[in-house]
Amino acid sequence: MTNAKMDIHNSKVQEIANKLHKKASYGEKAHIDKGGVQHVVPLPGDTRRAGKPIKIQELKEILEIDTKKQICCAEPGVTFSRLVKETLPLGLMPKVVPELEGITLGGAVAGCSVESMSYRYGGFHDSCLEYEIIKTDGEIITVSKDSFLFEMIHGSYGTLGILSKLTFELIPAKPYIYMQYKKFPCFEEFQKALYEHCQKGDYPFIDAIVHGPKEFVLCLGDFTDSPPYISNYRWLNIFYKSTRKRTEDYLSLYDYFFRYDTECHWLTKTIPALENKLVRFLIGKFVLGSTNLIAWAKRLEFFLKLKRRPEVVCDVFIPAKRFQDFFDWYKKDFDFYPLWVIPYSFPKLYPWLNETYARNIGGSLVIDCAIYGKINNLKDIDYSQILEEKTVELNGIKTLISRNHFTKEKFWSIYNQSHYEKAKSILDPKGIFPDVYKKFHRK
Repeated sequence: MTNAKMDIHNSKVQEIANKLHKKASYGEKAHIDKGGVQHVVPLPGDTRRAGKPIKIQELKEILEIDTKKQICCAEPGVTFSRLVKETLPLGLMPKVVPELEGITLGGAVAGCSVESMSYRYGGFHDSCLEYEIIKTDGEIITVSKDSFLFEMIHGSYGTLGILSKLTFELIPAKPYIYMQYKKFPCFEEFQKALYEHCQKGDYPFIDAIVHGPKEFVLCLGDFTDSPPYISNYRWLNIFYKSTRKRTEDYLSLYDYFFRYDTECHWLTKTIPALENKLVRFLIGKFVLGSTNLIAWAKRLEFFLKLKRRPEVVCDVFIPAKRFQDFFDWYKKDFDFYPLWVIPYSFPKLYPWLNETYARNIGGSLVIDCAIYGKINNLKDIDYSQILEEKTVELNGIKTLISRNHFTKEKFWSIYNQSHYEKAKSILDPKGIFPDVYKKFHRK
């Protein structure tokens, strides 16, 4: 890392620290404003950004890529799209690359990002080695892996301090990927194959798409140097639909990383015309892609208020031993497809989890079941709430990026209140940021 780059970084961080300290001394409430689109589900009357903004848009530089040590040091506003454009020509990649181009390094840590290498490496945060954090009193500290504060930043959703620099591991990569799509007609065969491949570790990339109660597709990816062809799902063609029709495919590694970005998984399904090739040809560049789709959702917030409830967009992490219980319930009472499935093995019980609840998960492998776009307008059934209740019943964990229904007691039976309050007392003693329950509790 050059001295000039580090001097510029330190100057930016000190300026943010001074502003933060000033707000704290006045007792003002604040929220972190990273700029760009927010990768949380837009909600009418959203209060998650209450308080005055602390702008950190300038923290967006890659500070160093050390090819010998295979580590990277970067600021939190760097997107994964930009990062891999820098690392791939060097034959390197992060251990986990979240699936939407606009997700930032800091957002991946704060919001628990996982992907198809997570069965092997955990979440992106598990590949991190060191964080620089700005406390709300203006002090700038560095915390290393396995320290208490380091572990508590993951999953804190910007409610503790400001993450201002990350150091994380890289691994070797090749430029292309060969995909195999293995089809199964029943859950039992699919689950067996999924767990066997996770146990063997015979493919670097493992995820799955459930297209229906009798249509399971296990997506297995491996590196390759010389593909016979390259498919493109950036405009007219739709990736998730291709997995129903094809048995194999070849993609550039970059396009594989962001294969779900064009549709924002399959949220374009909620506006069927966006899956029409003519419409995509004419206006695709203006509306397709996660950044465009999220921006349009924000612009149309007034119309969202006219709905009884927003669509269900949520990830839930189900213990592997309860996956069949979850799916038996899901096909009967929830019945929405596609369902994205990502096996995720966490290397330790994270300290932000309630210890009793964490032990009841019963193992390190969980299955991320991602629901994107379930219509939720029935008068007497709130699918967001019943999904949350079923997840807790099965000792799972629900991400907090959309609607939440927890009582305070239920919330703190899942999350570790004493550990969170200890971290809060060190990093944000005057509480200028809301605590994690207050920030996300709304119906």
